[in-house]
Amino acid sequence: MRNVTGRKLSPLEQVRRRHRVGVAAPSQGRAEGKAAPTRRLSVEDERLLKHLLTHEQDFIDSPVFYEAAADTKIYDEAPDIQKPDTSWYHPVMDDISSARGRTVKSAQQVILTGAEERVLFHQFNYARYRVWKLQQEIWSSPARQPTPEQAAEVLAWHRKADRIREQIAETNLALVLAMAKRTRMSEVDFADLVSEGNMALLRAVDKFDAGRGYKFSTYACRAILKAFSRQGMKLSKYRQRFPTDFDPKLERSNFVEAKRENFEKDAAEEVKRIVVENRADLTDVERTVIEHRFGLESGDGEKPMTLEQVGQIIGVTKERVRQIQNKAMEKIRLTLEAGFLGNRPEEEPLAPEGSDGQANGETLETPVGAE
Repeated sequence: MRNVTGRKLSPLEQVRRRHRVGVAAPSQGRAEGKAAPTRRLSVEDERLLKHLLTHEQDFIDSPVFYEAAADTKIYDEAPDIQKPDTSWYHPVMDDISSARGRTVKSAQQVILTGAEERVLFHQFNYARYRVWKLQQEIWSSPARQPTPEQAAEVLAWHRKADRIREQIAETNLALVLAMAKRTRMSEVDFADLVSEGNMALLRAVDKFDAGRGYKFSTYACRAILKAFSRQGMKLSKYRQRFPTDFDPKLERSNFVEAKRENFEKDAAEEVKRIVVENRADLTDVERTVIEHRFGLESGDGEKPMTLEQVGQIIGVTKERVRQIQNKAMEKIRLTLEAGFLGNRPEEEPLAPEGSDGQANGETLETPVGAE
């Protein structure tokens, strides 16, 4: 297949030509018995026109639309409304508040009054009403195809409605950022939250009825909060369905606790070896006290003995057993630090006790009840 210049058309261009929306020419050609020629639109206009003629346009009805000279009253006689400056809007920046603080000084914030909001929403819904009215005229015609005048009018009214919709949304962008910062959720990315809020703002513009007398910000705030709630619930359901998804922000490492637990277990085993091998130069009485107090020689079913029970075995009071235990534990600690921990040099061992059972001039074998 070739075009008028003789160039062969690509398969993609052939498909586009077959799916182009035809615009019916004036009825003069059909009255003369000739085939009705078609006028071609641009690819973008064809796609937009096809969408408009396959989806019925919705709008918020108002009695003002049916008055005489409604176009003049709604557009020509309406007061001029200042358009917003969105040069400050950078929602994906890391520090939004500081960026906005620098640029908002040069960009004046536009705050609409209730009367100005009603003017904009009447203009917006009237443009959508005109699109809907043209749709009904085209669908009720025998050819079900728009004339060139109808096609141009549908596209013009649709673009007018889009411009007003964009103006209303841009005026309320600061509302979305304020609501996002107020209800910021840790599990939802801030950029995703702002994006969801912007979509909710556009849906609120489409559904808002200015004839009821409410401010648009009241209606939009509720719609934005609902969108944030839906986004959080959606993310929560996703995490429940895919629990294996690893998120470092939601996980807490137990490396320090596990390392401390393993170190304590190894240190306890080393202390047991020190006592069993008597590397701390413990006396027989000290070894007896340590073994019975900590259950080093007892079975798994037996509990370590108390100070009083150990004192009954070696024939001293429980206070004397505590003193012997503290002295033996000091010897074990020095040996453990010198050998296992390696953070201090090995010290000279304490002077061994005499063969007569005295340690530092104190008698160990005191008969029970002597003290």
